[in-house]
Amino acid sequence: MILSDRLEFTIELARRAGSFAKNHFDAFDSLVIESKGHQDMVSNADKDTETLIRKAIEERWPDDGIVGEEHGRKHGTSGFDWVIDPIDGTANFVRGIPQWCVAIAVAHNGKAVIGVINEPCSGELFHASKGGGAFCNGKPISVSQAPSIGEGSVGTGFSGRVHGTNIVKVIERIVDGGGVFFRNASGALMLAYVAGGRLLGYLEEHMNSWDCVAGLLMIEEAGGHIVEPDPATALDNGTVVIAGGPGVFASIKQIADDCFER
Repeated sequence: MILSDRLEFTIELARRAGSFAKNHFDAFDSLVIESKGHQDMVSNADKDTETLIRKAIEERWPDDGIVGEEHGRKHGTSGFDWVIDPIDGTANFVRGIPQWCVAIAVAHNGKAVIGVINEPCSGELFHASKGGGAFCNGKPISVSQAPSIGEGSVGTGFSGRVHGTNIVKVIERIVDGGGVFFRNASGALMLAYVAGGRLLGYLEEHMNSWDCVAGLLMIEEAGGHIVEPDPATALDNGTVVIAGGPGVFASIKQIADDCFER
């Protein structure tokens, strides 16, 4: 499978979308904000950024499917699906906190083959392709080789779709294991940080595909381990996310197995 054209297109599109969203972020006081549920917000910037992304994809790859957070599902005929989160970390975005990103992935027959995460406020763009490695601003990245969770921080996330008490159990286990829990309200960005070796790993009981598909591919390509999403269901229904460097993955998975409902 030749992915170079799609990868180059995805990187440039993530840059365009990031610049567009950053203009809104710089004037965040004027954003129109709506609530979609508990700690789940959307702004006009989210919707307009996704519109920009979808239009570009539909013009260049009209036979591909699209899974987007704000504008729903388009089924294609090519076997390829684009998975879009126009602004991951909206709660940060609408309050002027510079921890948010644009996440775009490409899946083929349900499995991720391209992932791009652009963090405009820091100027960092992470990308990966199946079999092609993982990079930040063009430089190769790799997961942490730490042998235990006591040597760094583990990213965590939760949503209103699961019981909040479960993440409390997770945090207790991380702390008891000598580790530190980390959460910045952008799951996609935290996964990129795992790929880059900044976080030891990440776990969340349920993530939507647009939040995790790009980052999970990056972690694999950066030498990490993940619980593989089910290609038949993950794009439309989401998945549990368990990921980490080779020295801590087993410990992180054990915590998830003990604390999450399956």
